[in-house]
Amino acid sequence: MVELASAADEGPRGLSALRRRMDAYLANGAQLGWLLIPEERAAEIWRAGASANPERLDAAGTLDGGKLFSGLVVDLGPIWDV
Repeated sequence: MVELASAADEGPRGLSALRRRMDAYLANGAQLGWLLIPEERAAEIWRAGASANPERLDAAGTLDGGKLFSGLVVDLGPIWDV
């Protein structure tokens, strides 16, 4: 799943709510989630079994689906430029 933070999600409370949502997705069976934070040009990669410890990519240019979605590559440039 993908969550895209928006200007309405400003501040720590907004991102905290999105992170709780990401954790809930994983608790309900999702295997992979990406939380995109355009204001910081950052992405958090949430994986099943590691929900409390997402991987953060600062200045992220692309994301790939890894073993779960082999061949899936997302170019984040157009998202950051909006």
